[in-house]
Amino acid sequence: MPTFKTSNQHFILDNEPIQIISGAIHYFRIVPQYWEDRLLKLKACGFNTVETYVPWNLHEPREGEYNFEGIANVTEFIRIAQKLDLMVIVRPSPYICAEWEFGGLPSWLLEDANIKLRCYYEPYLEKIRAYYNVLLPKLKPFLCTKNGPIIAMQIENEYGSFGNDTRYLEYIKDLFIEHGMDVLLFTSDGPADHMLQGGMIPGILETVNFGSEVKEAFNSLLRYQPDEPLMCMEFWNGWFDHWLEEHHERDPEEVGRVFEEMLSMGASVNVYMFHGGTNFGFYNGANHIKQYEPTVTSYDYDAPLNEYGEPTKKYFLMREILTKHTGKTPIDLPEPIERKSFGTVEMTESINLFDCLHQLSEPVTSVFPKTMEEVGQDYGFILYETMISGPRPKQQLFIQGLHDRALVFLNNQFQGTYERWEDKQSLTLEIPREGAKLSILVENMGRINYGPLLKDRKGIIEGVHLDNQVLFNWTMYPLTLDNVNELHFEKDPSIERGPTFFRGELIIEKPADTIVHLDGWTKGNLFINGFNLGRYWEVGPQKTLYLPGPLLKSGMNEIILFELHGTKNKIRFEC
Repeated sequence: MPTFKTSNQHFILDNEPIQIISGAIHYFRIVPQYWEDRLLKLKACGFNTVETYVPWNLHEPREGEYNFEGIANVTEFIRIAQKLDLMVIVRPSPYICAEWEFGGLPSWLLEDANIKLRCYYEPYLEKIRAYYNVLLPKLKPFLCTKNGPIIAMQIENEYGSFGNDTRYLEYIKDLFIEHGMDVLLFTSDGPADHMLQGGMIPGILETVNFGSEVKEAFNSLLRYQPDEPLMCMEFWNGWFDHWLEEHHERDPEEVGRVFEEMLSMGASVNVYMFHGGTNFGFYNGANHIKQYEPTVTSYDYDAPLNEYGEPTKKYFLMREILTKHTGKTPIDLPEPIERKSFGTVEMTESINLFDCLHQLSEPVTSVFPKTMEEVGQDYGFILYETMISGPRPKQQLFIQGLHDRALVFLNNQFQGTYERWEDKQSLTLEIPREGAKLSILVENMGRINYGPLLKDRKGIIEGVHLDNQVLFNWTMYPLTLDNVNELHFEKDPSIERGPTFFRGELIIEKPADTIVHLDGWTKGNLFINGFNLGRYWEVGPQKTLYLPGPLLKSGMNEIILFELHGTKNKIRFEC
């Protein structure tokens, strides 16, 4: 059977030294019809390995309910890589970070008010064991020791950046061994001392993650692990974007110099990302260093293959460097995927959120406002409603623990917006003599995926009060928006301020990739034939949405927009 191991500071494949040239491609950020195209382009760049994370929340969306179909069919992705003669590095850590919602952890973990994450806490470990009992047997036939393409697997991800509970890491390692994962096991961490100290355990290969200062990073690793091969498990050749910030780009020439330096040292490398893809639906994550910062829908990452799967200047520079370094001529690039403009679609039907609540959600009542997790909700929006007695002249409304963005309505009339990242927010409300209905629509903009604030429950975390009086007795409507194609629309394109669903039809002869332009729209989500393409927001930096052709069909395509604010009623499909 093939073997992959380390010896004398080298990786050894079938008794021969090998330099791993890997690129990160996440199957869950690409429609399955394009997996082979992206992997072919990786090989055509001169790479010999593909690396992917495995997000727990995609594969176990409800506790005990597993999903390995469609975009979650990880074994099919691995099978295609094997067909193309690519080696595979799999990172099925319970936690992946990856700018992915909750770092890949499933939101239902937060239903336990006492949950402790990423440490030796037995209730948490029991959930991991149950998941691995399903996942790892699916991966086992693809191990290189079983004539498959998987040469290495990661037991946890950048753990030293989070904690130092090595007993927890040992537990995860033991789970892999119990399930017969007899390939090379590794960890990956930043090159800082505390990160390496917290993330390493005996007998497990450590790798480092960085974007520059190659010698410094590898020298740090060598101080802790002098007899093992050097590998950068994440060479950050680009970066990701948050809403309300500038788009990140990195000079291709600089990336090429750093890449070439690693190769010349004999180090192995995994380019993160080689192709970023898209955070479809509600799967984007968020950071919280100084304040909460949600990640945009696009995961372009300024990578060698852009979000549309097209080679960039970085791609051709890396291809040239690898051709020179290996002396091998890479295979030809596959034919480009067709992109088309389809013109403008008028959104001819609409229905206001308040008029279709019972089509979308079953209400939950509680004395106090409950979080999404407490009502069994994972993603989307949640609407809180309560009656306030009157009269009340000019009282201040406060929301304690808002996660993440709220629109406030009085008798369905818009009053204002609260945002988690803004300090000391309040609205002045006047309640008439007959009283009024208070509605608060809260959007989960992505759970935190990195750092010590992972337990990022969504909705209203503490409570709501007018001046100093706490408001009780709430009705809540969980709005996952996974059933918008069942809405009964009215042929009324009237534009009103407030959360409204709009519907239109795109009629085409033949599907192709295209770009959705949302000029004049403010904020919301776009659905194509029932598929949640992702979020849009006029604040940028992302101003358009990538629409892969396989999500379209010949003939009529249903377009639904959930728009939170006032807008126009047309969208463009234009390359």
